[in-house]
Amino acid sequence: MTTREKPWHGVMVATALPLREDLSVDEEGYAAHCRWLVEQGCDGVVPNGSLGEYQTLTPQERARVVETAVAAVGGDRVMPGVAAYGAAESRRWAEQARDAGCQVVMLLPPNAYRADERAVLAHYREVAKVGLPIVAYNNPYDTKVDLVPSLLAKLHGEGLIAGVKEFTGDVRRAYEIAELAPGLDVLIGSDDVALELAVAGAVGWVSGFTNALPASCVALFRAAVEGDVAGALPLYRTLHPLLRWDAKIEFVQAIKLSMDLAGRYGGPCRHPRVPLTPEHEASVRAATEKALAEGLR
Repeated sequence: MTTREKPWHGVMVATALPLREDLSVDEEGYAAHCRWLVEQGCDGVVPNGSLGEYQTLTPQERARVVETAVAAVGGDRVMPGVAAYGAAESRRWAEQARDAGCQVVMLLPPNAYRADERAVLAHYREVAKVGLPIVAYNNPYDTKVDLVPSLLAKLHGEGLIAGVKEFTGDVRRAYEIAELAPGLDVLIGSDDVALELAVAGAVGWVSGFTNALPASCVALFRAAVEGDVAGALPLYRTLHPLLRWDAKIEFVQAIKLSMDLAGRYGGPCRHPRVPLTPEHEASVRAATEKALAEGLR
């Protein structure tokens, strides 16, 4: 049972996108996957993130992914990624999300170059003109732009962002963010610090491996945010060999393989992503089969 107060709270699954063998988008399969995740207890979905391979989609495909998710689970459960090289394009994707019925978007800083603070502020100001709440996405590993707590405080102070997906893995930041930007919602951004950030006060989890094992991930999050560390920790230990793949370069391929093993279609990836090496495949396969054998679902 959900206790969401806002459409970015709770377990929001960064959805993998099912591609057919010819690498075309399986819209029906994606709709079914979104519905299944909600049926398993997840609060919503995040299409067009890196896990959704948005960088490889045509504009038509990217728009259809959002529309498909909204039709499947409702606009209040869909938080699309609207990342782009420039603010004008991100604003257009935010407008598309708004027009499709979404109530929040997730936005990376400019990712075409190492933007300075002035550029970051201008980027978020432009997209905020669309009128939807924005959850910032801090991923300095891929964007080379670090939304440090002091910068998040400036963004929040201007009313530009309502939350942040924190992907640095540095759980200390949660406490500094709470001090500098009271009222800014922290969402877990990296699966392998889910317990630590939930205990630190995170109100949501933009999760990856939930695509494969949603019920167990939801149970972990619910226990953690309720302060039931004794209940959450055994589950977290069992899941962690998989959760840590969320912060690796091959996370899309790893999660799709786990989905296949768990009986959910994961399927192939588009280039530039190539199949896992035999060693990585064996590692993901062993960890997934162990979790399934222990009853995780």
